[in-house]
Amino acid sequence: MPANPVLDIAPLGFPWPTVDPFLFCVHHDDRYPPGNAQMGPAASLAGRALGQDFAGKDGWRMYHGTTVPGFPAHPHRGFETVTIVRRGLIDHSDSLGAAARFGHGDVQWLTAGRGIVHAEMFPLLARDAGNPLELFQIWLNLPARNKMAPPHFRMLWAGDLPRRAWRGPNGAATEVTCIAGAWDDLQPPAPPPHSWAADADADLAIWTIRLDPGAVWTLPAARGAATRRCLYLFSGAGASFGGQAVPAGSCVALDASAPVELANGAAPSELLMLQGRPIGEPVAQAGPFVMNTEAEVRQAFADYRATGFGGWPWPDAAPVHGRDPGRFARHADGRVERA
Repeated sequence: MPANPVLDIAPLGFPWPTVDPFLFCVHHDDRYPPGNAQMGPAASLAGRALGQDFAGKDGWRMYHGTTVPGFPAHPHRGFETVTIVRRGLIDHSDSLGAAARFGHGDVQWLTAGRGIVHAEMFPLLARDAGNPLELFQIWLNLPARNKMAPPHFRMLWAGDLPRRAWRGPNGAATEVTCIAGAWDDLQPPAPPPHSWAADADADLAIWTIRLDPGAVWTLPAARGAATRRCLYLFSGAGASFGGQAVPAGSCVALDASAPVELANGAAPSELLMLQGRPIGEPVAQAGPFVMNTEAEVRQAFADYRATGFGGWPWPDAAPVHGRDPGRFARHADGRVERA
């Protein structure tokens, strides 16, 4: 066991720091006001840079939306997005003709592969109360052999995600939810077939961890000797990792080869864990395209200009799916899921 399992501590910013195989991680936490008839905010939009509103005025952002907050149609190639919605709802629409509404603990895992255009809009359905939205979006790289795989998304509904709570001797609980990466008998749903997470040797895990005040819990060692692990302490009043004090709002790189005791402070704490064996390939990125070479990135731009990655079958760039709050996914093959 290493004398000090903490390799590095860095402050959380926007976005959060990540290591291979992860490319990007951002925590969106918006306290939206009541909605209006168009499912946008029933509040003045004066003073906002509409179309590029990231300032956080009044505790919320329109992002690239102009009527409904969110991210209207935009392309991706060469990686995956994993979107974990803790509160609120997201409306997904894409160039394959697929659509989904998900939230309240659901996860969408999207393989962009050879190219997809999608919109992620945040409909504000409540008109007599606030519409809080909180989510993580994680970009996971694809190995070169899968960068041109067919685009595909999979829904991991909240009720299908395994979670367990442990109580220590003082009665304080730790709850772990596994989105990717099994632990003990907690086996999450399978990731998409071309994901790095589908490789048994990738040792990839995405967990959320909630600790009561005073909770003590031991994070198990990873399986692989080459595995890299980061814990993001995004909520709480600080904790101790392997005996080292860690302030809230920190990204902690850990030695994944040994178990690490997490001892929480005086307030409830929440963490996100990202781990995996590095892909170890060159990364060339420009905006929404992540490839292995600059030439491949230039080709991605050329392909998108020529084909639109299949076109856009929706009447506008920022579709929302009505006022019915039901969560669903309608896939390109016509298959429909309900949460």
